[in-house]
Amino acid sequence: MSRLFPHPILSALLVVTWLLLVNDFRWGSLVFGMILGLVIPLFIKPYWPYRSTLKSLPKYASYMLLVFWDIIVANIQVARIVLFKPNSQLKPAWIVIPLDIRTPEAITVLAGTITLTPGTVSCDLSECGHALLVHCLHAPDPAAVVADIKTRYESRLKEIFA
Repeated sequence: MSRLFPHPILSALLVVTWLLLVNDFRWGSLVFGMILGLVIPLFIKPYWPYRSTLKSLPKYASYMLLVFWDIIVANIQVARIVLFKPNSQLKPAWIVIPLDIRTPEAITVLAGTITLTPGTVSCDLSECGHALLVHCLHAPDPAAVVADIKTRYESRLKEIFA
């Protein structure tokens, strides 16, 4: 079964994404989405031989809820900064976050989480993959930002990904 579906989660996501792109449910669209979900993972299998597994689906769900909540809170904080803080009081910063996670999937989820959260953008990954460069809109204490990202996101991602 793993030869036919080398990346089953990717296959399911491709089917769902195709149906969302079509924006109209038809059986032909579902069949074509299933063909895409079967063929694309087979083509990329040689380039993605080792896939990390999710250790705990409930932990992943709680991580997604945490990220969703952080996005809401960060939107309010960024709105306050933009509306009420003078430019002279802004302290933007480039911050290097040393990474303990090593799997490409976990690093990608972390970088995406940082970028999705308003006020921060993941800009670069070090060549060795051990550090992430992040730009913060307002970071009066860069060490606190690093500690927050490592404890809030990276520690949870270490538990989620094998």
